[in-house]
Amino acid sequence: MITGKNYIGNKLSGNGSKTHKTVNPKLNIENTTAFVEATSEELEEAIALASDAFKIYKNKTGKERATFLNAIADEILALGDDLLKMYCSESGLPEGRATGERGRTMSQLQSFANMIETEDWRLNVIDEAIPERQPMPKSDIRRTSIPLGPVVVFAASNFPLAFSTAGGDTASALAAGCPVIVKSHAMHSGIGELVASAIIKAAGKTGMPNGVFSNITGRGRTVGQALVKHHKIKAVGFTGSISGGRALFDIGNQRTEPIPVFAEMGSINPVVITPNAIVARAEEIATTYAGSITLGSGQFCTKPGLMLTVDSDKTQAFVADLAAKTVAIDAQCMLNPSIKSSFVANGNLVSSQEGVSVVGRVDGDVDTNFAPSQINTVSGKDFLTNPKMHTEVFGPFAMVVKSKDEAELIHVINSLEGQLTGTIIAEESDIKNLDGIIDALQSRVGRIIFNGVPTGVEVTGAMTHGGPYPASSDSRFTSVGLGAIKRWIRPFSYQDWPKELLPDGLKG
Repeated sequence: MITGKNYIGNKLSGNGSKTHKTVNPKLNIENTTAFVEATSEELEEAIALASDAFKIYKNKTGKERATFLNAIADEILALGDDLLKMYCSESGLPEGRATGERGRTMSQLQSFANMIETEDWRLNVIDEAIPERQPMPKSDIRRTSIPLGPVVVFAASNFPLAFSTAGGDTASALAAGCPVIVKSHAMHSGIGELVASAIIKAAGKTGMPNGVFSNITGRGRTVGQALVKHHKIKAVGFTGSISGGRALFDIGNQRTEPIPVFAEMGSINPVVITPNAIVARAEEIATTYAGSITLGSGQFCTKPGLMLTVDSDKTQAFVADLAAKTVAIDAQCMLNPSIKSSFVANGNLVSSQEGVSVVGRVDGDVDTNFAPSQINTVSGKDFLTNPKMHTEVFGPFAMVVKSKDEAELIHVINSLEGQLTGTIIAEESDIKNLDGIIDALQSRVGRIIFNGVPTGVEVTGAMTHGGPYPASSDSRFTSVGLGAIKRWIRPFSYQDWPKELLPDGLKG
């Protein structure tokens, strides 16, 4: 049952006077529950509980924390149809997407649980003493990894489950030994409360300390900024806009004690298509990428928003076919009115720049929160002179840049800001000539795909979901996959320490 209240540790609380309602974007109506924004006193209580819980939770064994994570997955599944219905009513996404994302959310929790069953993830190092070494003895030094402390996680808009309340940031932080306070996404407050109830129930069943998890509601940036400014918060996870992520990053770094803010922000995910690939399989590529551009109404951080080619008659025909195939796909509902508004505004901004041509756009009216897909094109020369064309248009939109030759195409890649992904569509005959393109992409992205699409992120140990700024605030880390746990830990060394006082993983 939805109450509209915050979870301050294991207690429901709604002392504030400010409320908001979520929106059913498909029907363009407000949902019924009023959600109460947390007061400053409730924030203080949640943070105090998290700080106290950390003293206990950081010393829980890996097996104990793994049991907790697996219990969360079980409790999420136990929410049944209530969660799926709430997901659809607050996101406009279909039930099949809800079911799939619930499965991914559970899988992430279970994957981190499996990883922390052993101590391998801590990357322990033992350098034993050499007392007879000359001219000076060598000390015994042993290094491990320890959790940072209470973490604030900002729930994302485009993945109401997998990047949200019990998503990858929360799962990896809990796995590391950090209590989590989630700032629930205002437009997914019902989903957030349901999932929070599952986490609280799992914490109670597995003996976790009160305060290991809290779920905070608040519209706008006031509540989130207050959490990041608090001296007891030790790290932040964020997925969202460049402006929001950068604001939090600046707050974290301006504190008396600066903290890491791991923000995954903007990306237009360049796709390089070689002339040989266009000649060999233009229609196949157009079909595949029309589907990728419009998948989930283009609301993926890995949506291919920029396609880079060398101009030719074949290229012109490919662009026309891509546009026709893209706009032929039925318009889909966007996540909320604000995202639809930003889609229209940013699309108009890019389309109005000198030299840009609109090759294909859905004509006629679409339902209020549905997105009309669009394909633009521009020359490499014009793209290089106007950074506004780099603007991310979050939705079913892509720009095709037609360069005069490969040298200009590489120049275009080098002009880009940091990106999550880069893709190369090429033929076998191209492979020996791709070094320049590969080198340029490698300096701009966190992951390169060959002959595929960037949409879709596997949750594996090898995954990198990050990249140079503004794709992320720290390109050394990933927000997806088992490596995400490294954001919430720091190295810690023991020197000449009695073995009986060492952690078990360092006693060998």
